[in-house]
Amino acid sequence: MHWKYLYGNRRNSQASMINQKYKAVVSSDWSECLSPNGPFDPIAFNYPELESNLKRIFRAYTGNAISLKTALGEIERLLPEDFTLARMDAYLDAQFQTYEGVPELIEWCLSRDILFMINTTNTQGYFQRVFAKGLLPKVPLVAANAMINFSSSAETTCYKYLVTEIEDKPKNTAAVMSKFKIPANRVIVMGDSGGDGPHFEWAFNQGAFLIGSMTKDSLSQYCQSRGIRINRSFGISYGPGAGRDLEKEMAFDFRELAEPILAASGL
Repeated sequence: MHWKYLYGNRRNSQASMINQKYKAVVSSDWSECLSPNGPFDPIAFNYPELESNLKRIFRAYTGNAISLKTALGEIERLLPEDFTLARMDAYLDAQFQTYEGVPELIEWCLSRDILFMINTTNTQGYFQRVFAKGLLPKVPLVAANAMINFSSSAETTCYKYLVTEIEDKPKNTAAVMSKFKIPANRVIVMGDSGGDGPHFEWAFNQGAFLIGSMTKDSLSQYCQSRGIRINRSFGISYGPGAGRDLEKEMAFDFRELAEPILAASGL
């Protein structure tokens, strides 16, 4: 496997990429799945006094104890002011990170007409600034929540799918399958926590290929209790009550998923 790609898709607009033809799709979560960072980290970075509450809220909704809508409502009430573009940029400049090989894997997929869709509870504003800064290869579609949003009219097509509840993730993947006429046996779904449980359940019932990335016990328990088989586990699989080991997580190279994705997509 040769990795000569380095963000070459920057020269294409996301709006033009959405009009291409794709033969398969990877629909993946982002936070703690492709990146070690959490969805509320930009807020904690700028308002460190909120960090403990943000961690509590994050654990509650990824563990399926509260809904995403409830979690976002709690966070909005905690924020002392609107979250600005300058604050997001300050966070990204200081702490943006992916796991090893993630940008290259994204470009590799796109170069083989495999649509790479980020389908996440993270915010639109986070990805708007990530792509504006060239921190990731551009992807055709980002499904995210709009709690933080710095949109321009040119970006609206790329962010047309929303994640306001975790149950929206499978709806978004199904919509993309329909739009691009991609059959279920060429769909790869990737996630890490119980917040991805409904997505995995739907994908399993459709016959899609499931990848657990840095799999938390909340996702393992969700799947085991419903007879859902995860086809591939990548990185660390955490047991009950286990704390994250970031050093070990960062040692895994996501380029290793290229061959399994290619095989699962039947290309």
